[in-house]
Amino acid sequence: MEFSHTACLGGGTIGASWAALFLASGRSVAVFDPDPDVEGKVRAYIETAWPTMTELGLTAQGAPDAITFHSSAAQAVEGAAFVQENVPERLPIKHATFAEIEPALAPDAIVASSASGLTLSQMQPGWNDPARFVLGHPFNPPHLIPLVEVLGNARTADGVVDAAERFYQAVGKTTIRLHKEVPGHVANRLQAAIWREAISLVVSGVASVEDVDKAVWAGPGLRWAAMGPTMLFNLGAGEGGLQAFCDHFTDTFNGWWDDLGQVHLTDEVTRVLTQGVEAEAAGKSPAELARSRDALIVAMQKSVAGLR
Repeated sequence: MEFSHTACLGGGTIGASWAALFLASGRSVAVFDPDPDVEGKVRAYIETAWPTMTELGLTAQGAPDAITFHSSAAQAVEGAAFVQENVPERLPIKHATFAEIEPALAPDAIVASSASGLTLSQMQPGWNDPARFVLGHPFNPPHLIPLVEVLGNARTADGVVDAAERFYQAVGKTTIRLHKEVPGHVANRLQAAIWREAISLVVSGVASVEDVDKAVWAGPGLRWAAMGPTMLFNLGAGEGGLQAFCDHFTDTFNGWWDDLGQVHLTDEVTRVLTQGVEAEAAGKSPAELARSRDALIVAMQKSVAGLR
């Protein structure tokens, strides 16, 4: 097995989820987090996640106890072929972590950062040689949502991005490759754009928070779970394809785009959204809502298994 021993730096929600997925694939995992209670928290997370991953067919090769916990980041990465870094998104912490682990890494080890808000070039100064350091940004939770965004740049060694994608695909992920650095990468920018218009529709009085959410999951969200928006519009025009779609709807979309809202998260906007989401939750706790979310994700994942 390629990359048979892995490490996760950071044992919070993202790190624990990655650890669960790596274990499910049959790999061993070394974990570091300065939290003195990290072992209990990560083991509890894995215990909760394991039945869900089993239901998705991800645990056939894995063992949840192939995990060790270490007192330093340098100790955790020793002998690891793939390291997933999940420490807090503050550059001083990132840079200090990279400086600590670099002397302890195996020469051919790959280190991938889960960073969602920082770019690769912002993080690279923490390395003497960042040739084997890449972005490997997941969607939360990594053990359920397939997407990983992978990025290297001019300072990344040849073949490292290919190898990182190969690893992620081996543990069941769907990868996309970024060819250029932008804040927020790809998927976060897409959901930021959708959320901006969702907020605008609420604060301008077009619809409630609940109904805007409903418009997504009961409408285009179902289609987006099958294919991306450009391919769906390509199909929407029949034999004429995307060219016919654009010929027909150019003025329509240009008009909509010109009319889209420009909003920011002010205190008042946040208050309106918070009240709306509390009404939508209808008294259900965050834990209850999360269980419902995960059950729906599992059901959707199972329904499309083998169709892509």
